[in-house]
Amino acid sequence: MSAPFPLLKPSQGFLGLEGDLVKSYEEAGAVVIPFGLEASVSYGGGTHAGPAAMIAASHEVELFDESFWCEPVERYGVVTAREPVINNTNIPAALDVLESMTRAVLDDGKFPIVFGGEHSITPGAIRPFLERFDDLIILHFDAHADLRDGYEGEHFSHAAAIRRVLDHPTVSIVSCGIRNISKGEIPFYEANKHRITIHWGKDRANWNVADIVRPLKGRPIYLTFDLDGFDSSVMPSTGTPEPGGLYWEDAMAIIEAASNIGTIVGADINELAPIENFHGPDFLASKLAYKILNYSLGKS
Repeated sequence: MSAPFPLLKPSQGFLGLEGDLVKSYEEAGAVVIPFGLEASVSYGGGTHAGPAAMIAASHEVELFDESFWCEPVERYGVVTAREPVINNTNIPAALDVLESMTRAVLDDGKFPIVFGGEHSITPGAIRPFLERFDDLIILHFDAHADLRDGYEGEHFSHAAAIRRVLDHPTVSIVSCGIRNISKGEIPFYEANKHRITIHWGKDRANWNVADIVRPLKGRPIYLTFDLDGFDSSVMPSTGTPEPGGLYWEDAMAIIEAASNIGTIVGADINELAPIENFHGPDFLASKLAYKILNYSLGKS
């Protein structure tokens, strides 16, 4: 089995793998797809540089995971695609490219994880999952509901990412950490509460993880993580930082519980806008990606 697109050398790719940890495309269980789309940002910019920053920072991530008491990547193996050239003036065309890449990975029986780029990547990344899974559910981490029907003239705006996902009538979504929603989004939200469950950031102190993940039981889960879902004190390197968000332990508890009750089948991490010489947020995003892979694929 050959890779459907060019790959980075293992030492240059996600986690900077060497020696016995290097897997061929055929052997690998996971494929990282860097996709630095930046076409509709509306506050701070820089998401085009997010994938490269995550990959660079991942070379400093310790592979031993104390939650698994091993190096889980050895169990599943990961390869990294070379980032494609993206048309940042045409979001639909860019999403078609991403759709074809995730479809190829799924067709080969592997786990795609996309590194964005802005959140507008998600509606393209999930299309092949919708074809494959009738009961797909989205686990969504974000500061923003992203339920606008377009924004600033762009139908596929980052601010409409979840609305475009919900254009598919079979999809439902569990959102965690929302603390920014516009008046214009409320009618759609209220009319679709049977498909949209929001756990508001303001209620984080009273969250019950078992309640959050209950709708995921026995279902295929696509995980989309907008990094502004984290509190802005933890994740300042994003275009639309918001106070009142999640902390690392909050996210880990939900992701672990989700992996125990359902099956995480794919993921994306988006909206990292790196700040020069400020490595903490880049490293957090990289370690988040590793933990998602470990919980999804690394169990013995």
